[in-house]
Order: sequence, then C-alpha cells, then structure tokens
Amino acid sequence: MAKEEGFVLKTGPGTAWVKTTKSDACDSCEAKDACNMLGGGKDSEIEAINKIGAKTDDRVVIGFESSSLFKASFLLYIFPIVFMIAGALTGQKLSLKYGLNETLFSAGAAFISFAAAFLLVRVLGNRMARKDAYKAKIIKIIRQKV
Repeated sequence: MAKEEGFVLKTGPGTAWVKTTKSDACDSCEAKDACNMLGGGKDSEIEAINKIGAKTDDRVVIGFESSSLFKASFLLYIFPIVFMIAGALTGQKLSLKYGLNETLFSAGAAFISFAAAFLLVRVLGNRMARKDAYKAKIIKIIRQKV
C-alpha cells in the first residue's frame, strides 16, 4: 500500500480533502513528472475516503492500494500501446488481403486503434474512479486538532 502523510483541509460526507507534501520517495518514482504537470509544486490536494472521522486540521496518513495503482497504470500506459500494435498488425494483414499500400494502411490502422484505446481508457477510467477501490483512504489519524 502506498502511504503519504498530510493535513485535512476540509471534510464532506464520507470524504476529506487532504493536503500532502511530496516526500523523498517521489524522487525515485517514474511518474513524478506527471504529478508535477497535474498539481505542480511540492503540495497536492487529494480527496480521500474518510471512514475514521478525521476532522479539519487533523494530521493523517492516507493510503492507496497497490493493486489498484497497478491496474490503473496498466490501463493508462500499456493498454493503448497494445491496441496500437494490434491495429498495426491488423492493418498490415488487411492491406495484403486487399492489395493496398502496406505501410500506409498499417500506420493508419495503428493510429485509429490508438485513438480508440484512449476513448476506452476514458470510459473505463471514469467507471473506475467511481469505485472506492481506486480512491485514497484515510487510514490513520496521527494527531487530532485540540
């Protein structure tokens, strides 16, 4: 489980917004540049499931299941590439069957498949985002506001 510490900024029904500061572990992460593009700077705000009753200004530990992280990473990074390769191979076979320009048809099918994969990623990503398994959770209150 990936864990990070932060402060609760505000709470809502069953959720809380947590401000985290990027740790040293972020330096070795492959996706650190993507995080900088999304949030920028050292601080990030994350909406987390709050089943333990954390309140505003509490210092908390949030966690994210590693298996969910791997599934989301596969969907985002590997799935489009697999679709693109499958499209290129399909385009190549169809071009040979119909006597078309092999390179042009293969490249066109690859790009169309790549675009289709991103549409699927968007649909599946939105579906996954609604599930609790793919959301951060507050797992521990370190220090409560007095």
